[in-house]
Formats: sequence, C-alpha cells, structure tokens
Amino acid sequence: MPTVNDFAQLGQRVAATHGWAAAKAFKAYVWSEQDQAAIAACASKILKLFPQAARNDDLLSATLAFQLQRRLQVPVYLVAGALSVDGVLVRRGQLPSGEGNPFAADALPWDGHLWIMIGPHVVDATIFRLANRPDCPSVLARHIHSIFGPDKGLYVDHWRRTRRVGLEYDPHYVLGDEDMDKLLSAAYNLINDGAL
Repeated sequence: MPTVNDFAQLGQRVAATHGWAAAKAFKAYVWSEQDQAAIAACASKILKLFPQAARNDDLLSATLAFQLQRRLQVPVYLVAGALSVDGVLVRRGQLPSGEGNPFAADALPWDGHLWIMIGPHVVDATIFRLANRPDCPSVLARHIHSIFGPDKGLYVDHWRRTRRVGLEYDPHYVLGDEDMDKLLSAAYNLINDGAL
C-alpha cells in the first residue's frame, strides 16, 4: 500500500468510505479553542471508562471517535494504518489484499494502529497506553517516555507535525459506518456486561 503523504490523499481515503462531500468537509475543517477544550473533556471521560489493563484499544478509539462526533458535530473519522517511530515500523497496518477492509468479517487478523482524525489533526487515545505495556516494542516505549514523559493520556497534534516528534501515522483505511457500528456494539456490550 502506498504511503499517504499529503492531506489531499487522506481526503481520498475519507471519500472512499464516506463520499466526496464528507471528504470536502473534512479537508475544510479548522478547529476552535472550544473544540479543543471539548476534545480534552470528552477524552478524559472515555479514558477513565476503559482501564489501561483492559487492552481494548480499538474499542476505546471507536468510542472516543463516536463521542467526539456527537459532541462536536464536525468531521471526525477513525483511521486504520501503520505507526512508525523514527522511521521504525512498530504497528504494520497491513491491509488484506492491499486495499481490503481490515474490519470485514472475512478479513485476516490485523496488526495495525487506530487513531482519530479531526480535519488535519491526529487524536490518538492509545499510544501512551501501548508505551506502558510490557510487550510494547522497545523503540516505541523509549521514544514515548523520552519525548513525552510518563502518565500522559491523549496525544493530539497536527498530522504534519507528528513527524517532528518522531511519529509517523500512515493512514491506510478510513473506517466506514458499518465498521464503526461493529466496534461500538462490541464496546457497548463490554461496558454493559461490566467487563471493564
């Protein structure tokens, strides 16, 4: 899968699952200080709902994306792809058959990373959790702890600026409504069953 290098290409990924009107709104979005405060408040609640030990990163990311969409009423998308640290691939994000849906019922196990895009901004609710796990790739753990320190909850940055701190988010697939419904249903069941 070719690397997505610019925001126009990312807009094409949005269009593939949500249509061109959605992609146009996504590319035009500029967030306000009120949006940033709402993101922080919403993320704080969702992060508390999913304990670090739960290891339900996909469900956490989907729940946060859904709540941000509801609260902000702006283009919020959950993105699947690869994550690299200082040029070293730590989450592959290889899609089945090159262009397939990694969340389809017949998809092969997926080894990638999920993050939220709000316009040109990355919102990653799981990167700090990954860095604190014993099985985390050492390059990621070292990098996160040296750049950001311990006990952080949410990484938010402009997509282009993530490379300045040694992180590279390579989007392969923007989750569609059906993909989100599956993840949200699983999260709802987990929360209602008291498994968290």
